[in-house]
Amino acid sequence: MFLDEARIYVKAGDGGDGIVTFRREAHVPRGGPDGGNGGKGGDVYLAADPQINTLIFFSQRVHFRAANGQSGRGKNQTGAQGEDLLIRVPVGTVAYDEATGEALADLAAREQRALIARGGRGGRGNRAFRSSTNQAPRLAENGEPGEERWLRLELKLLADVGVVGVPNAGKSTLLARISAARPKIADYPFTTLEPNLGVVVVDDRDMVWADIPGLIEGAHAGAGLGHKFLRHIERTAVLVHLLNGLSPDPLGDYAAINQELELFNPALAEKPQIVVFNKLDLPDVRAAWPTIASGLAAAGVVEPLAISAATGEGVEVLLRRAAALLAELPPPLAERQDEATAFPPKSAPGPAGEVEDKSFAIIRDTDATWRVRGRYIERIVVMTKWEYYDAVMRFQRILEALGITEALRANGVKRGDTVRIGDKELEWSD
Repeated sequence: MFLDEARIYVKAGDGGDGIVTFRREAHVPRGGPDGGNGGKGGDVYLAADPQINTLIFFSQRVHFRAANGQSGRGKNQTGAQGEDLLIRVPVGTVAYDEATGEALADLAAREQRALIARGGRGGRGNRAFRSSTNQAPRLAENGEPGEERWLRLELKLLADVGVVGVPNAGKSTLLARISAARPKIADYPFTTLEPNLGVVVVDDRDMVWADIPGLIEGAHAGAGLGHKFLRHIERTAVLVHLLNGLSPDPLGDYAAINQELELFNPALAEKPQIVVFNKLDLPDVRAAWPTIASGLAAAGVVEPLAISAATGEGVEVLLRRAAALLAELPPPLAERQDEATAFPPKSAPGPAGEVEDKSFAIIRDTDATWRVRGRYIERIVVMTKWEYYDAVMRFQRILEALGITEALRANGVKRGDTVRIGDKELEWSD
């Protein structure tokens, strides 16, 4: 079964907690703090695997979680880092953040990896807070939660040649004629309900051909499952536009399909096309060919071809034309690994040392209820160990340093008001 869409949930590992401990050994009266830091949570990656051809695996498993980091230990020992999670997907998979629609990764190259969710950093132990003015700090941090999101995966086939045309034009018959592929073939429209791939060998060159299910007017807007089919054409290098010789108006079909391609993605209209008139084995179709050829020439088509996919007449010429055209084009996308696109999640924390966005917003929910929003301060709330007095005092200093305390006062906060930051409710007091 071919499945080209999937929806999955990914959760990176949480960072391990830092701990508060003090060195306690005989003959070491003031050993000092030795609480270690927590380990970083595991990251979640998508990896393009050439051995996988469909997203069907994700119909059976939807939730994926990386391992959490371990808590720190005494003697200044850092907790173990959580193991990264590698999710293998077919080459040609595009991953989107379902909530925002943002493209996170375009895995068009073999073995390409894309970081899709970052693990939380480990919380610091009390050893990290030791200073000249505080020799015995009683505070540590919780581990940072790992990033989580729902992803929408779309598979766009990687093929050298895409065969397009109206339903019943003979695309599947052509693919069966030129390759070992055995798609379903019948004498009625919409026989093919999913793309089929076939490997074609001409002399010493291998080509991958894709039989794209029949397109109809309105396909760019989703008619006839147009969206599902059209996206598979986007990665093909050359299009073979197959015309149904038995159609009442082959020239009209030609114009309609090209219009649908351009409306879906203007770049499709720029792809090299080989226009082929099919079913030449039928006498009426053969008789109509000179008229159709003249009409295609008038429409700007250079050297249209006529074939019979059923008998093989003219097919060898078509294959050699396609091979020659491919030889003139740049290498396929799958071979240009240096140009593979992967977009790290914009909302993910940056690497160590990177300046973080510490902006915030003050929102008044009710007369006595306030909410502070901001990625940085909300992360501080989660990582604060509220059971330690020193940790609470540190949090107060952070509010002062960020300007949040002053901003709340300027907005009219009063003693006894509730201030919510993330999931934490605090009571304002001067």
